[in-house]
Amino acid sequence: MLNRRILRIKAFKALYSYTENRSLSLKELEAQLDRSCESTRDLYLFLLSVIGPLTEEARSRIEASRSKFNPTEEELHPNLKFVENAIAPLLSQDPDFSRIISRKKLAWDQYDVLLRHLYDSIRGSGYFARYMQKEERSLKDDAALWADIFANEFEDNAELCDILEDLSIWWNDDLSYALNWCCRTMDALGKGERWHLPPLYMSEIQHSAESDQAFLVGTVRKGYNSYDRYEKDIVSLTPNWDKDRICSTDLALIVAGLAENEACPGIPSKVTINEYVEISKFYSTPESRAFVNGLLDKLINKR
Repeated sequence: MLNRRILRIKAFKALYSYTENRSLSLKELEAQLDRSCESTRDLYLFLLSVIGPLTEEARSRIEASRSKFNPTEEELHPNLKFVENAIAPLLSQDPDFSRIISRKKLAWDQYDVLLRHLYDSIRGSGYFARYMQKEERSLKDDAALWADIFANEFEDNAELCDILEDLSIWWNDDLSYALNWCCRTMDALGKGERWHLPPLYMSEIQHSAESDQAFLVGTVRKGYNSYDRYEKDIVSLTPNWDKDRICSTDLALIVAGLAENEACPGIPSKVTINEYVEISKFYSTPESRAFVNGLLDKLINKR
């Protein structure tokens, strides 16, 4: 599930934690790393489990309209295509999915206000109108609708982001990645495949001999054990800067890049440098791109 880009982000964040708190032990850092990785898959499961509650929200709206004192003809005979979508029962009746959702206590029960707002937004969208107007029904179309919902309704939803922040310190940063996996799951279900829990690392999915877990743990261990040496090398190349004035984020990014380069010599140094420069665009200052690129290039290529 986790690709190399997100693993690099997690390695950087772990080393950033160590930059900010040098009393952390390697054992504590690796435990934090494990929780961070597992949390991404938990977020994917939490988001996927919204399908049942959103379907029920639609069903309850229909029943409420039918029960009105003087319902309209449309309210008496509504379009049931969405509430009868095939994806909701496919997941709710899957024993593996139900078991893991229950075991992890992932539930939307207390977020009824968000569910109402989500459904209102979905109903007002063009993709939903096109889906409802199409007379034919198919598993593929139902799955495509849910993929549209995941792609359009969640990422910039401030209400959802507040909830995710309360539930886990890891979740907001992983939202885009988890949503992408929800869309991939819809594509697989639309083709008639059964749901299965994705392995935590992409190397397990691709049956690669090169372990992503070893890549991640090796990078963090090397960064932890060589931190003082890396810091001295960085300071030696920035004589006009006191080490306390170097941005902690930039320091952690450079340490992560140096650690990966030493721990994983099979990865081209240009790839490592480019990856951490890209990550710096999202997690550091506007000037960090050039700073991280310059320091990593000098420190890696002088070895």
